[in-house]
Amino acid sequence: MSHGRGIRLFLVDGTPNGLLTAEIMNWTGHALTGPRTKLTELVQRPECGRTGVYFLVGPDPDNAMRPLVYIGESDDVAKRLKQHNRPEPQGGKDFWERVCLITSKDQNLTKAHVKYLESQLITIAKQSGRCGLVNGTAHDYTVLPESDQADMAFFIEQIRIILPVLGFDFLREPAALHTKSPSSDEDTLFEMELPKYGVKAQAREIDGSFVVLQGSEARPKWTAKANGYGNLYDQLVKDGVLADEANGKRLFAQDYEFNSPSAAAAIVSGRNANGRISWMVRGSQTTYGDWQSSLVEAQDSPELTD
Repeated sequence: MSHGRGIRLFLVDGTPNGLLTAEIMNWTGHALTGPRTKLTELVQRPECGRTGVYFLVGPDPDNAMRPLVYIGESDDVAKRLKQHNRPEPQGGKDFWERVCLITSKDQNLTKAHVKYLESQLITIAKQSGRCGLVNGTAHDYTVLPESDQADMAFFIEQIRIILPVLGFDFLREPAALHTKSPSSDEDTLFEMELPKYGVKAQAREIDGSFVVLQGSEARPKWTAKANGYGNLYDQLVKDGVLADEANGKRLFAQDYEFNSPSAAAAIVSGRNANGRISWMVRGSQTTYGDWQSSLVEAQDSPELTD
């Protein structure tokens, strides 16, 4: 059973586009994030003088659907960020537009801890497939005592919780790989068919994402005018998520997580589609939209009082 978490956010300069701090109740970690345009103010913060790990995030010119990310560690994060801010010919990095650093409120993170965290986080980022990683090969840094490794495993869990709240999804576990006990919603299987093209696809809703399952089929090419979903279709082909099949269709080579049923329906159809009516509950004529509405209507409404 999942439990709620309390996360405290603080707008340092009172604006939504400025510096932001975040903390989770009963976690010693502390997150600080902001745009590169606020780097002058950010490096003056006390957190930047501590030992920690940091993420540099920016757009990927070769893939508009995911960011470029660099993961680093330092005893003095401010010094490293100043180095990264230099022009590339001087050893800096040009791609990044935002930075997020994770430190400890009790300052108990050591150099060994953050080296271990960096190694583990690089591995997780590669496995997630949600970003282009600027780092090279991650060092296999496993010299921490067993008890410290357990502490860092918990620390990483909290990082993976807090980063999406701050707008960074690149460490999030793919929804289809979750091993928790499925809810009634996750037991519901949806199907979509395009009889004219012999295309069939299946999907599930998991943790608020709409996941098309491995082995589902899609039309062999995008047939409408180029748009956001068309660009996504082309990117999925490029990434090998949509693989060629001999009979002229494409196959989902892996489970793939979409942010809406309509996005999933568009990729399967090769054109824009309304996922609320395109997806059906398996073995019925109930659309996704009707299924979702029935769940909402089934909830008791609070009584109105004067």
